[in-house]
Amino acid sequence: MKKTQAYIQANQQRFLEELLDLLRIPSISADPTYAGDVRRAAEFIANNLRQSGADQVRLEETAGFPVVYGEKMIDPKAPTVLVYGHYDVQPADPLELWESPPFEPVIKDEIIYARGSCDDKGQVFMHVKAFEAMLATNNLPCNIKFMIEGEEEIGSNNLAIFVANNKELLQADVILISDTAIIANDIPSIDVGLRGLSYLEVTVQGPNRDLHSGVYGGAVANPINILCEMIASMHDEFNQITIPGFYEAVQELGATDRAAMAQTPFDLEAYQKDLGIASVHGEKGYSTLERASIRPTLDVNGIWGGYIGEGAKTVLPSLAHAKISMRLVPNQSSEKITQLFTDHFKSIAPKGVKVTVTPHHGGEAYVMPTDTIAYQAASKALAETFGKEPVPTRGGGSIPVPTVFEKELGIKSVLMGFGLDSDAIHSPNEHFGLFNFYKGIETIPHFFKHFYALSTK
Repeated sequence: MKKTQAYIQANQQRFLEELLDLLRIPSISADPTYAGDVRRAAEFIANNLRQSGADQVRLEETAGFPVVYGEKMIDPKAPTVLVYGHYDVQPADPLELWESPPFEPVIKDEIIYARGSCDDKGQVFMHVKAFEAMLATNNLPCNIKFMIEGEEEIGSNNLAIFVANNKELLQADVILISDTAIIANDIPSIDVGLRGLSYLEVTVQGPNRDLHSGVYGGAVANPINILCEMIASMHDEFNQITIPGFYEAVQELGATDRAAMAQTPFDLEAYQKDLGIASVHGEKGYSTLERASIRPTLDVNGIWGGYIGEGAKTVLPSLAHAKISMRLVPNQSSEKITQLFTDHFKSIAPKGVKVTVTPHHGGEAYVMPTDTIAYQAASKALAETFGKEPVPTRGGGSIPVPTVFEKELGIKSVLMGFGLDSDAIHSPNEHFGLFNFYKGIETIPHFFKHFYALSTK
């Protein structure tokens, strides 16, 4: 292990320069304009895996963007770790809020600023470089497989098909994922749960064309007004969601589990200061940490319609649109929640408008038990490199694939991420600390060491 860590130290600058090259590729999977760049990012990852010593490296084609596959099988009797991550990124909009161009990475105060720096290129690249270091120093104790996809930010629909069609290829003992966060740089943690997701778009249509708001205002339903009223009605005065049946399958955490969550270090004042808000907001009867992890939500992610250009144009719009996401908790089915939303949203529309609901993508919540070998290996690894035991936490975000892996491959995932909640993922000025990048590369070999030792007892 000393040789591996020495190799990492000696090659830190090269690792960083290679990551910066990857971050310069605008691999935005949601926008067809960037399709060529998404593939270019896949090829970059594949080339780097080859240079790092992986075998059988190739782009596995799907109906969408390819999956990058590579492996190093050192011993058929050794345990196998399957590393999952994604090379696609979120759109960078709104561009005017970035302090530096999103695909021209800059380092300021030991922090990398670029789209994808934390989610998930920086964290994927930690695994590639940790693998390189272990292999170069003859210190790779487990077989390793890589499965890096390009559609995570748009729902991973083709990955599920790929996994179902390649069960033998992907057989492993554990799936290792770094697409989550730690509590703080001095408080390591492991996510033991993620929320599910239902993401959709709604359209409210009124008259067959935009109308003069003076001639028709007050006599014809305004789709934007109606849409706002409909959305506002989706929460009650206690900030609970009003869709009938929405909470039917929600698992309520018991007092013991909630008390354990309350022990997680959390500074409310620092939280508000970081976000520039005077107060938090959410469902009555739950703490901020609980609202952001173990409770379901409904949020508008974007809303538009009518005239939004410079100056004035007094129109009554024909159409209004919104994108809406619902974060779900264990036992809630994304498919069922999508249907419940659709039925309810259409039922509350007045007769003067027509409503369309278009589902985009979804995924199920995931909970990882803490008594597995994989969790123990991750815990031991983090304790070694951080000098303290990690805290088990529940993440508020969604990674749809762990439930797919468990269903199709029968394999548990361990979520050993190194980002911070304050890294502005999905937002302007996304960033990733050099400390976190290097700490990930340092820690991953320790996971392999402990996973091998625990698996071969």
